[in-house]
Amino acid sequence: MIKIIKDKEHYDIVIKATLEAAHEIKIATADIKDMHISVNGKVISYLEMLNRLAKKGVTIKLLHAKFPGEHFRESFDKFPVLWKKMDRRMCPRVHSKIIVIDNKMAYTGSANLTGAGLGMKNEYRRNFETGIFTDEKDFVMEISAYFDEIFYGNHCNKCQRKPYCPDPIR
Repeated sequence: MIKIIKDKEHYDIVIKATLEAAHEIKIATADIKDMHISVNGKVISYLEMLNRLAKKGVTIKLLHAKFPGEHFRESFDKFPVLWKKMDRRMCPRVHSKIIVIDNKMAYTGSANLTGAGLGMKNEYRRNFETGIFTDEKDFVMEISAYFDEIFYGNHCNKCQRKPYCPDPIR
């Protein structure tokens, strides 16, 4: 299945799929905010959901382009399991938006990890987003491999933006 998704479908499909992660979630985003989601009728921070998954042993890898905002940092501080379990890297060149779940499902598109992008914002306050969500094995593995190339610093040695990198991966 390859599905083109738009606007609120990002929340309905991608975020809800992350709730089902059993082993690993890989997330790449240019912008990152303290996004909120609804779980069993209760509004929680996406970080709380990631914290719950980390407690169950799910590996979480987060790749983002800039320092998170104050609200994200305050929320992150509430979840000490994430401090230990989430592997987080920052690269100012990251503009990809990727979510890979258990190397079985993948999203790539325009939506950042923000309320207006992937979160539960009202349809009249959301960004106009498009993306692809798939469980096609070859596509998922290619997106996952691309994420890993950046996450593990394969481009760092030749990067001509390294002088501007506040926290080099390599």
